[in-house]
Amino acid sequence: VLVPTRELAVQVAESVTRYARGTTLTSTQVYGGVSIAAQVEALNAGVDILIATPGRLLDHLRQGALSLAALCHLVFDEADRMLDMGFMDEIKALLKQIPADRQTLLFSATCDDNLFALCKVLLRDPALVEVAPRNTTAAEVEQRVYAVDSDRKVALVEHMLTVKGWAPALIFSRTRQGADKLAQQLGKGGINALAFHGDLSQSARENVLLAFRAGTLQALVATDVAARGLDISDLNHVINLEFPHQPEDYVHRIGRTGRAGNKGLAITLFSPEDAPLLEKVEAVLDTRLPQQWFPGFEPDLTRFDPEPRRASKGALKQKARKQALAGNKGGKGR
Repeated sequence: VLVPTRELAVQVAESVTRYARGTTLTSTQVYGGVSIAAQVEALNAGVDILIATPGRLLDHLRQGALSLAALCHLVFDEADRMLDMGFMDEIKALLKQIPADRQTLLFSATCDDNLFALCKVLLRDPALVEVAPRNTTAAEVEQRVYAVDSDRKVALVEHMLTVKGWAPALIFSRTRQGADKLAQQLGKGGINALAFHGDLSQSARENVLLAFRAGTLQALVATDVAARGLDISDLNHVINLEFPHQPEDYVHRIGRTGRAGNKGLAITLFSPEDAPLLEKVEAVLDTRLPQQWFPGFEPDLTRFDPEPRRASKGALKQKARKQALAGNKGGKGR
């Protein structure tokens, strides 16, 4: 089972252990950022199910710690992210060491034209199984978009966490630097917040998640990569400081709340510069996300475009499709 992040590897491994209880199936996980020796020892014992990130799996193959010659099933979890994070070179290298006679499965909560185009490279005569309408959000998640001046976003987040009591909350920032900055700003406001992103060591990431799950943090400020590997029970609030660059990531972000039938509230802060990204998200969702004002944080209307957005949903979807196809023709994305 190939996954894009360490956190998702841990999450999948925990699920495999739980589902395999009472059977003779064995499993292990390999990912970067931790000692390779213990992983080699586990691999030497032989396993039925291996959960891995591509880079560390290639390291083990190059060192001769395992062979994939007898592999029967290859699974890509979060397939759209796997194929969008620059993993294609690693995937191609792995495929050379895997039997052509195998079953390959790709799983994702979101699908786009880039994913389907790349599926043609990885799969032969594939079957498409959809258990829900494509790129939809959970019905249990209430979505709100608050129009607010960009220089008041942090103040509004502080107000939501302290005055409204919407803590603990998972807050998304588009960049690692932005996540660090927001966590520091919230800390100065007396809010116990930590950043969570790929620049942290594996042990630091694990400690941050432990603190958040234990309830000692009021806010966890994460990047989009983290949206794919976090499974936090009883998380009621997700706050987007801004819309993500990749519209499909919006679905994954807000999907961190409203899990297992629970109710959730997903809030996105919208400023004029976010307008193009909002349109892309609406095209993916095939629905409008009406804007509203938060009392006491009403925007300066001279900064906002007074003209309503007139593009139809169909036009937005067509625009998004053209952009996706153009990106695919230009080579792999990052």
